[in-house]
Amino acid sequence: MTRYFLWILLSVSLPTHAQWKLVWADEFDADGPPDPKNWQFERGFVRNNELQWYQPDNARCRDGLLVVEGRKEQKANPNYQPDSDNWKSRRPHIEYTSASLVTRGRQQWQYGRFEMRARIDTRPGLWPAFWTLGVKGEWPDNGEIDIMEYYRGMLLANAAWGSGQRYKAKWDDSRKRLETFDDPKWSEKFHVWRMDWDEQRIAIYVDDQLLNEVNLEETYNPGDKKNPFRQPHYVILNLAIGGDNGGDPAATEFPALFEVDYVRVYQQQ
Repeated sequence: MTRYFLWILLSVSLPTHAQWKLVWADEFDADGPPDPKNWQFERGFVRNNELQWYQPDNARCRDGLLVVEGRKEQKANPNYQPDSDNWKSRRPHIEYTSASLVTRGRQQWQYGRFEMRARIDTRPGLWPAFWTLGVKGEWPDNGEIDIMEYYRGMLLANAAWGSGQRYKAKWDDSRKRLETFDDPKWSEKFHVWRMDWDEQRIAIYVDDQLLNEVNLEETYNPGDKKNPFRQPHYVILNLAIGGDNGGDPAATEFPALFEVDYVRVYQQQ
C-alpha cells in the first residue's frame, strides 16, 4: 500500500465521534535512511551520563519499520580531553553506539493525539523512549512528556516541568512493572503507545490502558509562571544504553533493537 493511500485510509477510518484528523505521520515505508523532512539526528554523548554515542548510522528503515540499533563497538572518542571534568569528554573511548531521532526544526505540534506502534527491547541496560520537548525554554522549563520510556523492568509515563531551580524538574510520573501485564511474551510483541493532549490535560496510554493523567492546571513553572505544555512540542525517538537510569548492559548481548512501525499525530477538528 502506498503512503498516499494509507494516509487517506487512516484519515477516514477514525471513529467519527472522536473528530480526530491525521495531520502528520511517518510510516517508515521507504527502505534507507529516515526521511530528512521529518527527522534530524542527535550526535555524540548527549545526556544523563549514558554510555552510547549517538550517530545516524544506527537508524535505518527496512521492511516497513524504523530500526534503531544499539551496538557494542569500541571507537576512539573524538572529543577526548584527558584532564576534562566533563563526562562527555573525559571518556577516552566509545563503548556503545545508538541513534536518537528528533523532529526539532522539522515538525512540531501543540495538542493532539500522538501514537507510536513499536516493539521495545527490555533486556538489562536498555533505555528506549518516545517523548517530546517544548520548543521554547531551557530544560525542564520547556516541558518534557515521556509517552514511552522503559528501563529496569518498568514502563514509565511522565511529565516534567520547572521547579524554580535550574536543571531540576518537578515530575508527575507513573511506573508500571512489566510483570503486571501478566504476559510472559509481552516484550516480543508490538504495542501501541498513545498520548491525548489538550489545554487541560495529558493522558498517556499503552494498548488503550491508561498509565498516567496530568492536570495542566498544576504544571506552571514557578519561575517564569509559564505552562510549558501550552506550547508546541517536538518528538524524540531514541535508544539509550546505561547512564543514570538505564542500568548495567554488561550481560546483554548486542545488537539491541527499538523497532517502530509508525508514528502518527492527530488533531481535533
